[in-house]
Amino acid sequence: MTAALVVLGATGDLTARYLLPGLAQVQPSVEGGLRLVGVAQDDLDTEGFREHVRTKLEQHATAASPEVRAALADGAEYVHGDVTDPATLAAGIAAAGVAPDEPTVLYLALPHVLFLPVVEALARVDLPPGLRVVVEKPFGKDLAGAVELNAALGRLLPEDRVFRVDHFLAKQTVLNVLGLRFANRVLEPLWSSQHVESVDIVFDETVDAQARASYYDRSGALRDMVQNHLLQLLTYVAMEPPTSMDPADLAARKADVLRAVRTPDREHVARWTVRGRYTAGTVTGKDGERPVGSYVDAPGVEADRGTETYAEITLWVDTWRWGGVPFRLRTGKALGADRREIVVRFRPVPHRVFAGAAPATNELRLQLDPDRMALRLNVNGLGDPFDLETVDLDAQLARQDPTPYGQLLLAVIDGDTRLSARAAEAEEGWRIVEPVLAAWAAGASPLRDYAAGSDGPDAPTTSSAPV
Repeated sequence: MTAALVVLGATGDLTARYLLPGLAQVQPSVEGGLRLVGVAQDDLDTEGFREHVRTKLEQHATAASPEVRAALADGAEYVHGDVTDPATLAAGIAAAGVAPDEPTVLYLALPHVLFLPVVEALARVDLPPGLRVVVEKPFGKDLAGAVELNAALGRLLPEDRVFRVDHFLAKQTVLNVLGLRFANRVLEPLWSSQHVESVDIVFDETVDAQARASYYDRSGALRDMVQNHLLQLLTYVAMEPPTSMDPADLAARKADVLRAVRTPDREHVARWTVRGRYTAGTVTGKDGERPVGSYVDAPGVEADRGTETYAEITLWVDTWRWGGVPFRLRTGKALGADRREIVVRFRPVPHRVFAGAAPATNELRLQLDPDRMALRLNVNGLGDPFDLETVDLDAQLARQDPTPYGQLLLAVIDGDTRLSARAAEAEEGWRIVEPVLAAWAAGASPLRDYAAGSDGPDAPTTSSAPV
């Protein structure tokens, strides 16, 4: 089977840093070969695009063999034109040159404002029966936009040929949530409000927003991370057991979780959300200490817009299983440490048998990048056998191969939608987030400053669940 990837926005950063390395990983495993067609407005011909591909592969796909990189670059084709012009889209699809019954993947590696114009232009193109359309996040800028884009995609293609991809869902540790829950009898009986006290889903970054501040200033942490990535992680943690790993079964259970999330009102936003913006400071990362300027001084930032670089929101999933359990979703930039993990915190034991301090809280930690799993337990100490000490049973998980973007591309080529979001998931995500954005704009929660390199803004203390 020959497959083709037609990339709209083929000279952009997303293609260079993620799609091309992913293609280099999966190309040898695609029987019959994988053809790359780039479509963009850059004034290039096919040979110029091939040289561009060679350069970017040398920069970002160093693990791939020279033979694989050469084959991918030498076989690439290029179409110059406006991606919202039906003639350009038709030329790009024609350049793919695959048989009608073989997959042609149209990947929209574009700013989200172009998604709808491209889809509307595709409606005027004679599409091959094997066409699949891939849309990157953010999926729309609000609920109305997501509904409109879903409707346009629904008129164009059946839902099983639309891929709203989220590379978080292809991360090994995220997939392991499903394996841990549904293939181990020891955990699932504890996976409810009876035994779980709280769940944290955290994606803290030491990286700042300076390099992409002009884009980020129109998005912010809540739109950029919470609305899609972190809510998708929430669905895996909170979903009911599916009847199978069939894409339709999995998508239905994920959508059920999002529908059950309580819509935040203004009082909820004031009490259970925190938003912040970093000021100048010093961040210690993998390469040592580095000074970071204030976010508002970055090129392209409008300080009066009040864009948050830190967002924390506590949500409640109103189901029998999860009633009363807080799910805290948190993300921020220019923070003191990279912390990317899901933390399931269990309730204390119902009766204390041992004297002294209360036993430490049992926690299951699933760390993302690098992929690790740790279970915190209390055991008898080495000194007095009736004193307690806390141990972490820690496991380094195998490194994923291919990486998340490689997994995504293979899934799309195979027609597997399990690493994508369905229409209902995208819309429910905006249904949850939009009231928070509106309440923030109306002043329900102040924009708190935090120094770059710190743990984030001071948050109001809340200890009890809302009525």
